[in-house]
Amino acid sequence: MSAPLEAGKMLCGLSPEIRCLDYRKGALTGDLCEDLCVAQKLIYKRCLYYDQGKKVIEADWRGRPVILKSKKEIFSSYQHLGFLEEMESHGIPESDLLLMVALEIKNALGLELPSNTTGPLWTRRRGPHWKAQLASMWSLLQQEEYIYFSVLQDFSKHVLRVIGSCGHFYAVEYLTAGHAWHNTLFSVKDAVGASFSEIKSQAKAITEIAISFLDMVNHFDNDFSHRLHLCDIKPENFAIRNDLTVVAIDVDMAFFEPKMRDILEQNCTGDEDCNFFDCFSKCNLRSRKCGAVRANNNLQNSFTCLKRFHYNMEVPAVVFSHHMGLQASCDIS
Repeated sequence: MSAPLEAGKMLCGLSPEIRCLDYRKGALTGDLCEDLCVAQKLIYKRCLYYDQGKKVIEADWRGRPVILKSKKEIFSSYQHLGFLEEMESHGIPESDLLLMVALEIKNALGLELPSNTTGPLWTRRRGPHWKAQLASMWSLLQQEEYIYFSVLQDFSKHVLRVIGSCGHFYAVEYLTAGHAWHNTLFSVKDAVGASFSEIKSQAKAITEIAISFLDMVNHFDNDFSHRLHLCDIKPENFAIRNDLTVVAIDVDMAFFEPKMRDILEQNCTGDEDCNFFDCFSKCNLRSRKCGAVRANNNLQNSFTCLKRFHYNMEVPAVVFSHHMGLQASCDIS
């Protein structure tokens, strides 16, 4: 049987009593806290990932499957705004708060975004719990992945949608993730139901998924003001929705071009010093500096995933060889 989220704490090293105690004391808040700590409508299902404080949990929220995420285990692990304790209610102008949000986003993404882009990260109106709102928001803004999802969800169908939060935990939509051991990368039947169990229907679905995968790569390369680099491309970091759209569900190693250049431009004695996960550049032996320009690209890193569609499901090669001019980037024949 499923149990309230609090009963599953040991499986993920989770400490919901501490978080709910903080909620009851007024230290943190969020639109999911009431369901977690009072109504018990947020039900623990299973632990999906737990490593060095980072947690990914599958849960049921009012009959809907969701994923809960946090980069650190407890609320107090995040940097707090020291001035909160000295401030009276409503003691800081809204414009200053928005500026703080914008600066934190710039630090995380390496970009200066228009003021209207920060809206999803600061939509709450101040009231009796405004200090808890600000402290909770600040813990979320220290999680780069949360910022990516929140900022991009209105501009991209290829990123997870944020549903809500409680303190430093945030909830995103539940999707069927890819698996390295699955012969077609994604389980189409799990994602869209038994209607795709027939061979012809499944082959059509896999073709649509492959095209969506390529659309995602093209989208991240060309549709933002700066290219979004994916430096950790593996099946588990992607999923599909019921409409067969491919979605990036783990963007801890995603960087826009300015930040990517800063990461790559390091001292080196050889090319091996210029590797950053799946992203790499070349070492200039004269200057002993890695090049700031990435030597590979998202498409080349995605090629292993694409080959699985092509060879295992007999997806027509034309999907790959002509879609977005891929024949100029890699040979899949």
